[in-house]
Amino acid sequence: EEQLVESGGGSVQAGGSLRISCVAPGYAASTYCMGWFRQAPGKEREGVAYIDTDGTPQYRDSVKGRFTISKDTDKNTLYLEMNSLKPEDTAMYYCAADPTWGAAQLVAGVFDPTYFGQGTQVTVSS
Repeated sequence: EEQLVESGGGSVQAGGSLRISCVAPGYAASTYCMGWFRQAPGKEREGVAYIDTDGTPQYRDSVKGRFTISKDTDKNTLYLEMNSLKPEDTAMYYCAADPTWGAAQLVAGVFDPTYFGQGTQVTVSS
């Protein structure tokens, strides 16, 4: 069981910014595909952004140009910088990791990630 610990969620007004973080085991941060998915009440889980081990990111269309995923392997930490936030971005955001599947497959929801954390809430008010 991989332990992924998220932090940094909160409440902002539309147009604002937040950065959420995830600390992962060292080997996961450097050898697994890592990323974020979100789930709002009454809605299905959706991939937000993932980053392959070679550093290539993939984003769902609705966040392209607004969100940036990055990782610091020295700190075993994954980040999601979220700008120009919209009320429809409101959800629980989960850090995820998978040793098998790639970013494109995970962000598209073709496969579910094997490991994920407890989540951090992001609320955007209009």
